[in-house]
Amino acid sequence: MSRHNTPVRILVVDDDDTDFFIIREYIKGIPNQKFLVDQCRHYDEALSLIRQKKYDLYFIDYRLGAQTGLDLLRNALFQGCEEPLILLTGKGNSAIDHEAMELGAADYLLKSEISSENLDRSIRYALSRAAVLNALRTSERKYRAVFEHSREAILITDGGLNLKDFNGSTSRLFETAPDALLGHNLFDFVPSPQAQVKILEDLERKGEVSDLELEIVDAQGETKHCLLSLSRDTSSPDAVNVYGIIHNITSLKKAEKAMLHAEKLAATWRLASTLAHEVRNPLSTIQMSVEQIDPSGIAEEDKVLLEIISRNSQRISTLITRLLESSRPDEMRLETVDVREILQDCIDTIEDRTRLKGIDVVFEVPPESLIIRANSERLKMAILNILVNAIEAVEAGKGRIHVRVSASNDHCVIHLADNGCGIPREHLPNLFEPYFTSKKSGIGLGLAATLNIVKAHSGEIDVSSIPSKETVFKITLPRVSVDVEAAAYQRK
Repeated sequence: MSRHNTPVRILVVDDDDTDFFIIREYIKGIPNQKFLVDQCRHYDEALSLIRQKKYDLYFIDYRLGAQTGLDLLRNALFQGCEEPLILLTGKGNSAIDHEAMELGAADYLLKSEISSENLDRSIRYALSRAAVLNALRTSERKYRAVFEHSREAILITDGGLNLKDFNGSTSRLFETAPDALLGHNLFDFVPSPQAQVKILEDLERKGEVSDLELEIVDAQGETKHCLLSLSRDTSSPDAVNVYGIIHNITSLKKAEKAMLHAEKLAATWRLASTLAHEVRNPLSTIQMSVEQIDPSGIAEEDKVLLEIISRNSQRISTLITRLLESSRPDEMRLETVDVREILQDCIDTIEDRTRLKGIDVVFEVPPESLIIRANSERLKMAILNILVNAIEAVEAGKGRIHVRVSASNDHCVIHLADNGCGIPREHLPNLFEPYFTSKKSGIGLGLAATLNIVKAHSGEIDVSSIPSKETVFKITLPRVSVDVEAAAYQRK
């Protein structure tokens, strides 16, 4: 206790006036420190004054009528008392002493042994300890606030990576309620065996994991790209704790992917324009020359050759047109439409093919309208490109295609899933590139065109696939405002 002119405010809770007078005089006898000492005779009044935090320190007599000083000590601490509480008793009792200290009393004094020297020591120790505890509580509250309000997922696990504590961002990242998340293992959300091995090896060898890029799959099955950092703490003799931070970089990855797609489309458009110009000029000359030939004076076998030249020249011209259409940065006319109607038209279009192949088609849409701004025909083309690929990927008689829509206030998401052969993981990064195809036939422009159309609608497209099990395309499109949606619905 530092010596200064600010008086220390002390409340003595004791119904014996003589004892209070003696204690007060001893306190006044402590040198170099001012004190303000008040008396409280009743349990309820004392508890009320403690709640009001009017005093720096409390001396509490063990006997307080129907209640005891231990009762007051227990209730005061339960109600959040942070000031030191010193228990006084007329007789020594080791059981009471032990219980008082277990409850959180700052000290335990016998009235028969009280002196100015003893009180000085007890007060100094109690106030010093209270200052340390208060600093710790302040620090804990500060870091707890950072912990709870951080946008990053912060977690604490045991040595086996079972979750012991975590903030709200962790719960949101894993899409799991806090009560249900407690006790889960971190690896429940890290499906990659390679990532699991890397984490365990780094913790064992270095005691930490630093910015490991991995995929986390939340409770809803959504894959998120994250950076994981872990640090193992072995300072406690009782247990090993692992502290971790998970940074969700999914949005960054999507932005990088979108920028890469845009750059590829722009480069493809420039290349396609150059090729179209260089190829179409001589091609037009060939086509016009063929048209100028008089077939009457040509042998039959030569006519066949001319037909081959004409037919393939036209095929090359058509391919050039398709190439330009698939790679051109699209600007299209948009209007308010119900995405449910677009999907229904797509389902109707593929109905014959799915029936002939024995494919089960599940179509789920919400009952309320989902209005977007779109070019219906172009968006249908984009969706049909995916559905046709799904039809080709599934097994006849066992195939299943699931088309559904989910929506938030700002977006609607079209889910196109099939149980076909899947897409190899190494093919996923190149899936939307022009000319990329794993089919024996086709030139690989369908999904490139789909991406271009979706981007023209200010949308995003993602794909996930488990080979031999499932492929899911997700097309995310912006919804129009509620007012526009209501007006569009009324017009219909």
